[in-house]
Amino acid sequence: MNSDTPYWDQSHRDLRERVHRWADANLFASGASSADLEGRARRLVRDLGSEGFLRCCVPQPFGGARVGIQTRDLCIARQELARASALADTMFAIQALGSYPVTLAGSEAQKRRLLPAVARGEAIAAFALTEEEAGSDAAALQTTALRRGDAYYLNGAKRFVSNAGIADYYVVFASTDAENKAKAISAFLVAAGAPGLKLGERTQMLSPHPIGELEFVDCLVPLDALLGVEGRGLEIAFATLDLLRCTVGAAAVGFAQRALEEALRYSRSRRQFGRPIVEFQAVAFKLAEMATELEAARLLVYRAAWARDRGADELKKHASMAKLYATETAQRIVDQALQIHGGAGLIAGSIMERLYRDVRALRIYEGTSEIQKVIIARELLKKPEA
Repeated sequence: MNSDTPYWDQSHRDLRERVHRWADANLFASGASSADLEGRARRLVRDLGSEGFLRCCVPQPFGGARVGIQTRDLCIARQELARASALADTMFAIQALGSYPVTLAGSEAQKRRLLPAVARGEAIAAFALTEEEAGSDAAALQTTALRRGDAYYLNGAKRFVSNAGIADYYVVFASTDAENKAKAISAFLVAAGAPGLKLGERTQMLSPHPIGELEFVDCLVPLDALLGVEGRGLEIAFATLDLLRCTVGAAAVGFAQRALEEALRYSRSRRQFGRPIVEFQAVAFKLAEMATELEAARLLVYRAAWARDRGADELKKHASMAKLYATETAQRIVDQALQIHGGAGLIAGSIMERLYRDVRALRIYEGTSEIQKVIIARELLKKPEA
């Protein structure tokens, strides 16, 4: 029994068992080849939907598993999917990332049109916030959405858009005031076939998944494409990232768990100087440190998820601590696991080589480690001195 279980009830344990079994049977041996990447990504979304796992991403009235979205459900699914396949984890996560703005701010019509299809794996979601000059500083975005008559016209470009080219719709953040961009950022639902939406360059990443650039050239969207009201886009974006932040930590726990499992397996079977290398203290101590750090990361992640589901205080601080510690820890654990494998861990296509590439992005996306430290410090400084 893992130490995260005090934060779970039986429904969480059942979900973990279902995702774990399915991932072991269907994903565990899959590689990270870029061949037919988009086709595999589409199939994964369909499979995750048909298995019912994507129901964690939307609320019950629209095909979800619960009345409200539970952070613990998202964390459990991401942990088990990441342990088996980085691509499966990414496709699950982007369904959540691209649909939560609709859950949060969408009209009844928008929710009924999109969320059930997301839950079934029939619609692929995407989230388009980042620009060339607007990464961590999201308020610096330059894309505009200016109203003319009964429509908005979007102009600008987005980069690092996961699911670019395969998504059925994009949640796009743009300013509705050309003179005061930062204070007028709004969120829009943009269909993949919208006039003026162009797919830019596909981006080849260290850990392969469908990602690329979008261009908007007088991209026409109707008035009812607006999510919520004008000027509330950053609130929607930040609330979405707040929900998903500790789930990134859960994915890190999944990668680290797989790395530890592989290190244990290899160190028991690999023999040098007449005995298994696990019997050498240098290797045994590495394994002990990896296991201890993994448990600490897991506890931080699920405490943060539990706190959010319970509506406890200091949610931002807990989520940022979980993401910061879990992602940095996972990087160390994967590195140590590869060290235990020696040269075998460097072979292209091996599980350790894949994990080494897959784990790196987690310290950057949805808020870099440095941004998490800013958030934690800011939350600490809100409190008056004792």
